[in-house]
Amino acid sequence: MQTLKLSPPAEETLIRAFGPDLDHAAIEALVIEGYRLARLSAGEVAKVLGLATSIEAQQWLAQRDVPLNFSLDDLKEDRAALAALFPEIAP
Repeated sequence: MQTLKLSPPAEETLIRAFGPDLDHAAIEALVIEGYRLARLSAGEVAKVLGLATSIEAQQWLAQRDVPLNFSLDDLKEDRAALAALFPEIAP
């Protein structure tokens, strides 16, 4: 377990800005930044936040105006996976 040490004035300022549960606010901020930097996947975000699925994580991120990390390569991989699963509808 890591502990972040704050001076009393800094702690008061952050509590005013983010509420009394600074531990949770810090985790959310790290998760958002990790996802924005593509260091965390939506599945990892879900795991850290205790969400059931990556879809729930994507919804949680969208509610916080975090854009979806989805590249052209991701799309190509998804299309190939779907084509393998459903060859009758593949182009």
